[in-house]
Amino acid sequence: MSLTLDLLRHGETELGGGLRGSLDDALTARGWQQMQDAVAARGPWDRIISSPLQRCRLFAEALAASRQLPLTLEPGLQELHFGDWEGRSAAELMQTDERGLGLFWSNPYGFTPPNGEPVLDFSTRVLGAVARLHQAWPGQRLLVVSHGGVMRLLLARARGLPREQLLSVEAGNGSLFTLTRLADGQLHEGA
Repeated sequence: MSLTLDLLRHGETELGGGLRGSLDDALTARGWQQMQDAVAARGPWDRIISSPLQRCRLFAEALAASRQLPLTLEPGLQELHFGDWEGRSAAELMQTDERGLGLFWSNPYGFTPPNGEPVLDFSTRVLGAVARLHQAWPGQRLLVVSHGGVMRLLLARARGLPREQLLSVEAGNGSLFTLTRLADGQLHEGA
């Protein structure tokens, strides 16, 4: 039995762009609106799953309450931890660690930001979380409120992209994509 996942990326955050990673900053009013707009005509869902970070969780809690849906927090769906790069923008890193940033962008599996989480470990964590969701709720449609890195990873898998192209996948703030996870674990884009 398959599992349908509607992946919703959190909206704009108070501390702006850059590599948010494990930083727990809140959404702006615009960020809330981006997410509300994304889900306005979507659903129905059987339940909502969210990263525990507040930029995902607070919206997920409000939506679950308004639609009377169960909510589960899944730590495995948190963003990649960027280590020393947390909170820094690409422009800033171009000034301080141009070589490292270039290596990361060209092959995120081959270069880990200083003191960061290796993308291979991140991939294992995220795919393990999705497998747990499938095991717990086969046949259901879930709204998964998460992060850009999580969405890029899952979309790249569903699209059959080489690992090195992970960061070429677009997943803007408040974007929503649908994936299906088949019984054999394969991911496909669309319902």
